[in-house]
Amino acid sequence: MELRTYLRILKRWWWIPAGLVALTLIFSLITLKPWRPRPTTYVMGMSFSVGVKPQQLPDEFTYDGYYTALSSEYLIDDFGEIVKGSEFAAAVSERLADEGVVVAPGQIQGATQTGKLHRILNVTIFDGDPERVQKIADAVAATMTEDADQFMPRLLEDQGAVYLVNRGNVVPMGPSLKQRLDLPLRLVLALLAGVGLAFLLEYLVPRIQTREDMEALGIDVLSEIPRA
Repeated sequence: MELRTYLRILKRWWWIPAGLVALTLIFSLITLKPWRPRPTTYVMGMSFSVGVKPQQLPDEFTYDGYYTALSSEYLIDDFGEIVKGSEFAAAVSERLADEGVVVAPGQIQGATQTGKLHRILNVTIFDGDPERVQKIADAVAATMTEDADQFMPRLLEDQGAVYLVNRGNVVPMGPSLKQRLDLPLRLVLALLAGVGLAFLLEYLVPRIQTREDMEALGIDVLSEIPRA
């Protein structure tokens, strides 16, 4: 099929993609209300080091330094999952309650994200209240550095520890990429769906529109009346 045939089909059914885009735009404007200011989200990041102490054996060479570094890398992976868990969130919530701040464990889980860079564990706290972000971050840091052995007693109780190596500041976070592209992506998908529907109707609806349609049926065309 030639390009001009595609253009002719789109010209014939143009109202389908146009109407679908218009309906999507109206629905999106009603539901998203992009003209309204969005609530500000605040974020604070922290970095932690997790490791175990090497054994000190006098007058004896060991490879414990190598295995200590390797253990640290494994501990970062494991502790990252612990920080996202319900038990850690409950411990942070209990610590906050002792300070008179009520934050449910589920809220703490939803406000906490973890990531790893080499042997450093990054923990990020999100919330709409900058003061609460600070308090949650303080409680998370204290729980990690003071009570880490409660979550991994076999490795951290005697010779392991968690150290806070970097503490960021509470800063406002702008709209995410998803929020910025939500409306344009909806319109693009609506346009693509409308184009696909137009070609589907062209295939399903048996109508003769052009000389080429007649000739495709094996009928010779002697003449045609051009459009005015």
